[in-house]
Amino acid sequence: MGSPFKDHHRHHPSLAKKLIPWTFYAMIPLVLFRVYFYPFALHHTTTPILSSSSFVSPPPSLLEEETSCDFTSGKWVPDKRGPLYNGSTCGTIKEGQNCIAHGRPDRGYLYWRWKPKQCKLPRFEPNTFLQLLRNKHLAFVGDSMARNQLESLLCMLSSVSAPNLVYRDGGENKFRRWHFGSHNFSISVYWSPFLVKGVEKSNTGPNHNQLYLDHVDERWAADMNGIDMVVLSIGHWFLHPAVYYEGEQVLGCHYCPGLNHTEIGFYDVLRKAIKTTLKALIDRKRANGNGIGAFVTTFSPAHFEGDWDKFGACPKTKPYREGEKTLEGMDAEMRQIEVEEVEAAKMNSIQLDRFRLEALDVTKLSLMRADGHPGPYMHPFPFANGVTERVQNDCVHWCLPGPIDTWNEILLEVIKKWEYESRREE
Repeated sequence: MGSPFKDHHRHHPSLAKKLIPWTFYAMIPLVLFRVYFYPFALHHTTTPILSSSSFVSPPPSLLEEETSCDFTSGKWVPDKRGPLYNGSTCGTIKEGQNCIAHGRPDRGYLYWRWKPKQCKLPRFEPNTFLQLLRNKHLAFVGDSMARNQLESLLCMLSSVSAPNLVYRDGGENKFRRWHFGSHNFSISVYWSPFLVKGVEKSNTGPNHNQLYLDHVDERWAADMNGIDMVVLSIGHWFLHPAVYYEGEQVLGCHYCPGLNHTEIGFYDVLRKAIKTTLKALIDRKRANGNGIGAFVTTFSPAHFEGDWDKFGACPKTKPYREGEKTLEGMDAEMRQIEVEEVEAAKMNSIQLDRFRLEALDVTKLSLMRADGHPGPYMHPFPFANGVTERVQNDCVHWCLPGPIDTWNEILLEVIKKWEYESRREE
């Protein structure tokens, strides 16, 4: 299956004659100073945009802090400024994540910032992001976490420039595209919960997913040549019952009672799916010569305390303190697989020109934000008629605005680093 998108003052001459030699001699020490301390700034020239695959060079002021940073280690600290947007300032938030509009009474979860131990994570700069991606196409590909992160980014960018929805696939909104006319920048979301080819379970068919681990999902991969940057995000759908295929043969299954298949779990399957996806990116970019920047957003932990439909399933109203919550078990394993496969793919693509790949490692900082989920406020005013013992909760996705905005702050910092590195290589 292919892509779903069809788609003056004058000076006295004698005075000037006297001043020119003195001006020349006065400039010599300034030039020598500049050459000695800032050699890069003198030989660099801004490169005009020639195609959608070449980055526009932003002003140097946008790239002042270029040192690498470990964003995974840090703590959440109070921030009185709060988010860049609210639940009513952008029209792209999925209703289930619009916690403010749905009546969540507390607002404390909005006033925290992630503070890395060894460096600073700047507040998100919408204008900088748009300038860095001028004339580009950014795609978010994956499951509902990809959509959650996309909508967060759209809302932050909407604070300075209004996006125009130019494509949608109907009522389900699984494939959408927006265009920022101010910067000729497009941003899309592609629903692909496994990244590889998959058939999702349905009410009329088998009660399990079917994954073909050696085939990338062409619903998004068919558009790869038109994508300049891609953010991949998967994980939670691999917990569902599924049968796995490789080379058209059944490899095994996960939780498939009644079927004569070997239970193999989902960890190795997740690894194979990421490996197939990243190999497809590398192979296709090597074949056509186009560059691409790719991210893999690491696993985002859930925070259910007890049953998903019980009152108080995710009751926290403040972040965990540093050291209070340990990254372990499935959360740690899922993240480790994703990070390892990104590092392996980076080694396999080391000779590939203009190919950038990074793990957007948000697992630990997200683990500490059990207060940032919709919980019962995935529905409007769930306690309007009083508190009930049983109520549906969402302790997986993130309120908008909320902690997930930090993911995009880190995303911007990595893009800035890439651009700085590109400028140095010129």
